[in-house]
Amino acid sequence: MAAKPGERRLQILQTLASMLENPRGDKVTTAALAGRLDVSEAALYRHFASKAQMFEGLIEFIESTLFSLVNKITTDTTDGVAQATQIAQVLLGFAEKNPGMTRVLIGDALVSEDERLQIRMNQFYERVEASLRQAFKIAQAGGGWTGDPAAEANALLAYVLGRWLLFAKSGFKRLPQEHWETQRKFFFG
Repeated sequence: MAAKPGERRLQILQTLASMLENPRGDKVTTAALAGRLDVSEAALYRHFASKAQMFEGLIEFIESTLFSLVNKITTDTTDGVAQATQIAQVLLGFAEKNPGMTRVLIGDALVSEDERLQIRMNQFYERVEASLRQAFKIAQAGGGWTGDPAAEANALLAYVLGRWLLFAKSGFKRLPQEHWETQRKFFFG
């Protein structure tokens, strides 16, 4: 029975993400990916023009998942501090549930790949920081918070990136949300 359109493509991306969960952080090759799927490398290239396009598929998944959650938070919550807190928690939780994607989030899996992938991740970080900055501006406008929105958003993003990095570099043992309830007080009082 033939696979439905897009099914094989999704299977390739899921397998790539699972291969990135290897705590040793080995580079994933198309040969190894094809072997894991029990297909030829040529079969991979029928669905993706390049390995970079496979990573773009993972980045698209990350962006669509996280920004839909961020948009839901900003729509459902009017308190800026609560928005920033929830956004940070979503970012940490996503990484914890998706260790392979964490290697993409920190750029580790993108080393030696097409430069445009890291550029795209840098744009992702900028969008996240803009969302956090907006949440802090809302908090400031509400009078319940007196910090500097740009500086606080930058510090919170740096914290999240650091937690992702510790998670990946510890072989996925140091969970991103570990100590969050205590540490978030440094940002939100």
